Amino acid sequence: ETLVTGVYVKSLIQIGYNSFPELNSKVAQACAFVLGNESSSGSGTYFNLNDAPQSADKNEVFLNKKTRRESYVSHQQNFSRIKGTPFSYWASKKVYSLFDNHGCIEKVALPKQGSTIGHNDQFLRMWFELTHALSSKWKYSTKGGDFRRWYGNSIYVVNWGFDGEEIRATGRATIRNPKFLFCEGIEWSRVTSSLASFRSMDEGFFHESASGVAFPPKEKKYSILGLLNTKLTGYFLNLFNQTITFQSGDVSRIPYIEVPCESIVQRLVKDFKQDWDSYETSWDFIRLPLLNPDYHQPTLKTTYQKLRAHWREMTLEMQRLEEENNRIFIDAYGLQDELTPEVPLNEITLTCNPHYRYGNDKSEEELEALLLADTMRELVSYAVGCMFGRYALDKPGLILANQGETIKDYLKQIPEPSFPADDDNVVPMLDGDWFTDDISGRFRKFLRVAFGEERYEENLRFVEQALNIKGKRNYSIRDYFLGEFYNDHVKRYKKRPIYWLFSSPKGSFNALIYMHRYRPDTVSVVLNGYLREFRAKLGVRLDHLRGVDASAGASKSEKTQALKEIEGLKKILDELDTWEREVLYPLATEQVAIDLDDGVKINYSKLGAALKKIVGLEAKEE
Repeated sequence: ETLVTGVYVKSLIQIGYNSFPELNSKVAQACAFVLGNESSSGSGTYFNLNDAPQSADKNEVFLNKKTRRESYVSHQQNFSRIKGTPFSYWASKKVYSLFDNHGCIEKVALPKQGSTIGHNDQFLRMWFELTHALSSKWKYSTKGGDFRRWYGNSIYVVNWGFDGEEIRATGRATIRNPKFLFCEGIEWSRVTSSLASFRSMDEGFFHESASGVAFPPKEKKYSILGLLNTKLTGYFLNLFNQTITFQSGDVSRIPYIEVPCESIVQRLVKDFKQDWDSYETSWDFIRLPLLNPDYHQPTLKTTYQKLRAHWREMTLEMQRLEEENNRIFIDAYGLQDELTPEVPLNEITLTCNPHYRYGNDKSEEELEALLLADTMRELVSYAVGCMFGRYALDKPGLILANQGETIKDYLKQIPEPSFPADDDNVVPMLDGDWFTDDISGRFRKFLRVAFGEERYEENLRFVEQALNIKGKRNYSIRDYFLGEFYNDHVKRYKKRPIYWLFSSPKGSFNALIYMHRYRPDTVSVVLNGYLREFRAKLGVRLDHLRGVDASAGASKSEKTQALKEIEGLKKILDELDTWEREVLYPLATEQVAIDLDDGVKINYSKLGAALKKIVGLEAKEE
């Protein structure tokens, strides 16, 4: 303010991106300016170099703009017409008049900053880490997240037992706006490398500091959410703050005109919630879309095609509604000459929209291949959930999702399952059908039950071909389980996996368990029921091969092949002997207990080298 009233800017160059090329940073931006002493002169010339590519030579860009006279002229007094006096030199007379003639959002929506917990690792969890029947101390929490409009990004819970007594006792927490805690409203991600995106927030949410929150009257919630997700909001926020952080104070300054758009916004929120709930990481997930009877067709391929057509139609309808919402507000604000209502497909933030999910730098063919592959990965993940009893083909929603639940609890809910859950909570994942409950065989059984026996082979080929993104020869569902499944699972569950992989150092033995069904004797079941039995079967195979090598009737090639396999088996047996002796047997004797409230990070580490290492699991929760 002193700068505006004491002197005037004669000229300013907004260098923006690449101000310091050696840093290659979007954050470190700069401007250059010349000040005049006579404040009465007022008008200055401004150059914006930010519309050039980040890698451009800004000196060359400036000289070109100067030659072509691509500059702005603005009177300095204009800046004071906006609260905070931003140097919004590119704003038009119409834009300034909006600030002169209308109040701001802060008068009706009360934008606020979320609370700082101080010890996120201790007090924050992702909901799927815990017993699904949350105890009274766990409350849902916002925590920013990806660029997503209207609804979603809600996967966290916070320990708010005894009104946050433990959090407050650390002395590091800052609990802001306590009277608004758990109130219904609107939330957004404060820090983003993309556009601002605002989401409907239900009642009962704690507001963590990665989120900004606003609390309009209930009757105005949808009209204000409609405004916040328009191009106008992006335009206004850019006037106030050109960083990657969207503060509550910036949102507060947006001029507010009440515009009737409730029916459009309610439909957008409804459909975006449906999209969010179609994936396992939503606590309202009920059923895999591929298994919805509305899309059922004779084959898995045609079922997917019908579902894909629905997704395409839904995406285009959401695009139409967002553009209509933009048009209504642009007209009401009188900015038709400055803004257009169009919304590109990559900004329709539905997970089922490949243009948003994978970006706009790929061909349609590539986008379709990626979406198909991910949909088949989701099918496999759901099948594994059915193997463990987390889900069931016979009943929607979660089945076994509370600590300590057993197969008896499962059978109480589903006495005669069409695809039964695994009895002992251990599913081997090996290079060969060594066990009847091997994961590859179990998936094939799932596919038969879910999509029918008649077209089973065709359906299996469809899954395998979709998963084989790299075009490997003779690729099978077993290849996917052994090579990619667990990494996909860890990624899907944000490095907090709910299925844990017992894995020997070189991966010769793998067995999956479901952590919600873990018991202190689970390691013993893995050891005695699977590892030792696997070793015994390998020993039988080794004896057979030695017999082939010693047989006078075996051909030279048969003996060569036998010797080669013998050497491989001996190495595997040595690996498994060492792993049992040094890791699995000592761990089994400890009868380690876990408490789901402690979260995956602590519980997974209790089993140490018995489990496959997860890169990044130990990283501190920000």
